[in-house]
Amino acid sequence: MGDTSTTVQATGTTLDILHALRELGGARIAELSDRLDLAPSTVYRHLATLHERHYVRKEGDEYHLALRFLELGGHAQMEQPGFDIAKEKVDQLAAETEERSQFIVEEHGYRIYLYTQTGANAVRTGANIGKRGYLHTSSSGKAILAHLPRERVEEIIDRIGLPAVTEHTVTDEDELFDELDVIRERGYALNMEETMTGLNAIGTAVLDPNGDPIGALSISGPANRLKGDRFRSELPDLLLGSANEIELRLQYD
Repeated sequence: MGDTSTTVQATGTTLDILHALRELGGARIAELSDRLDLAPSTVYRHLATLHERHYVRKEGDEYHLALRFLELGGHAQMEQPGFDIAKEKVDQLAAETEERSQFIVEEHGYRIYLYTQTGANAVRTGANIGKRGYLHTSSSGKAILAHLPRERVEEIIDRIGLPAVTEHTVTDEDELFDELDVIRERGYALNMEETMTGLNAIGTAVLDPNGDPIGALSISGPANRLKGDRFRSELPDLLLGSANEIELRLQYD
């Protein structure tokens, strides 16, 4: 939560309302009042301000998130180091493998999908741009963790924990650190149904010239397709080559 002595309650209320609108897919004042245990007059004042600033739109007596958030999200996306190059490589990987490919970054101890693309045979998993998730449950997240200082990884674990998402998720700290050592040595991480049952993935970190991770590339698909030599040799080699190209262009462009 952070130091509550330095936070502004009204700002927190506004953000709670926005997140509730997203989760509900739009809502009336009474619905938001009940969900957030706020007075209807308080909800109305926040919504009126958001509507005036074009951050929500009103359809009858129901409020929805407005497209102005795309302006902020698009700006934040473009500000990420190497985004244009990573986008190009994600598109290429999706086309070549016919699976889903993505580029994720770490922010506040979570993984954020910065860009995703689906190949011809890809399955849709709800991994949309901007979606957050735990780092330790995904191949790309573990690839980033493997290149962060140990004290930073420990801080993330202390604050967020190692919650299980499936029965295959690594939830033991010592086991995770052992796996991070292996990832660092071989250059890529595997996700064997740790984020979603029936889904495997391979991920590798993209490093800046100082060796710090700016993000990670990954390829994901059904476990019955991502297996054997393709899973442990062909796709990792393809990913490592793509990450290396991004790193070289970051260094010399």
